[in-house]
Amino acid sequence: MPRPSPARLRSPRIWGAGSVLLAGGVVATLVLTSGPDAAEEGAQTAADGLVHTSIEISPSGCGHGWRHPRPGTQVFDLHNTSSNAAEVYLKAVGTGAVYGEVEGIGPGTTRQLRVRLGQGSYAFMCLPDDADAVTGPTVRITGGGRGGPAAAPITQHDLIDPSIDYQKWVGGGLDDLVRQTGALRDAVTRGDLAAARDAWLPAHLTYERLGAAYGAFGDADKKINGTTAGLAGGVRDPEFTGFHRVEYGLWHGESADALRAPAGALADAVTALRDDWAQARMDPAALGLRAHEILENTVQFELTGRTDYGSGSNLATARANLDGTRAVLARLRPLLTTRFPELPQLDQQLDRTQRLLDGFRADGRWTPLGELDRGRREQANAVLGDLVERLASVATLCDPRRTV
Repeated sequence: MPRPSPARLRSPRIWGAGSVLLAGGVVATLVLTSGPDAAEEGAQTAADGLVHTSIEISPSGCGHGWRHPRPGTQVFDLHNTSSNAAEVYLKAVGTGAVYGEVEGIGPGTTRQLRVRLGQGSYAFMCLPDDADAVTGPTVRITGGGRGGPAAAPITQHDLIDPSIDYQKWVGGGLDDLVRQTGALRDAVTRGDLAAARDAWLPAHLTYERLGAAYGAFGDADKKINGTTAGLAGGVRDPEFTGFHRVEYGLWHGESADALRAPAGALADAVTALRDDWAQARMDPAALGLRAHEILENTVQFELTGRTDYGSGSNLATARANLDGTRAVLARLRPLLTTRFPELPQLDQQLDRTQRLLDGFRADGRWTPLGELDRGRREQANAVLGDLVERLASVATLCDPRRTV
């Protein structure tokens, strides 16, 4: 399956109730009006009905301008007066929990941060490019209701142990994959194509479960699980190799002689990947992103049938991708437990998705995507789409952040 290379999901945002909500990255022209607090220097009521406070962002003046703190929903207009780009956190003093952040504020530009604050102590942290972090003055708010949700930032260091544990788990999966692709190759070699078809799916699903490791697999992923996307010759292109090349032959009447080379090349590529894996190093920063991206790709490629070369196994692959997502979440769970209030709801949606996908298998046979009626296909799209949306918050929470 084609998979986009990991990309950072970070953008101007506030922390939502268990999820992360975008905070309006485009700075709009505001019409300022008189209001109860309009006389206060640096704080004015805008046309949106919210109080706006101008905040300086610079190493020497981080957080300056917040002279009249108040509870409730409000907007901070963050103006970078320095010569370097910077990112900014609004955090709780003491716990370090982040209520909002804006990334990539260029020199001389202003970006907006909308948050809801309650009673407590807060401070802006400015993180200029290529310079140490600076924390501004502490501001205390009294009265008011509860503030918006916040979460302690996850650092690169926090993700190292989960990443190492996951990498070891992948190593065990690659051992299984070597055995299974060897059995597939042997069945093709002896001319038993019925046995080869039986061996193909278990091997392919084992590979699909290793979903968070594709970025570390490098070129091996294309050799093992590439499609015809971008290949001028389509299914006849010499660069079309791996599982889907063998799949096409097995379900389109190719002879055992024609499939011996592709099956052997697949087994060899898997063995080489297994042997090289001990020296590979996964990027810890990508682990949270892949918790979201695995099923995002499933919706894009499996639920559209774009990766079906004859076996009709897209729904089985989707089920394996769900297992792969759970494997990532199991490593991230200790970090999410105290940061993600909607974790129980996410677990419920994972279970719901599993029940739905398991229902597409009967008597050992997976229903091909094309045999689903419109109602069941829409249900699959809706359930997995909802799960992908929930997992986007996991990716954002687990995006490592600077703290120094």
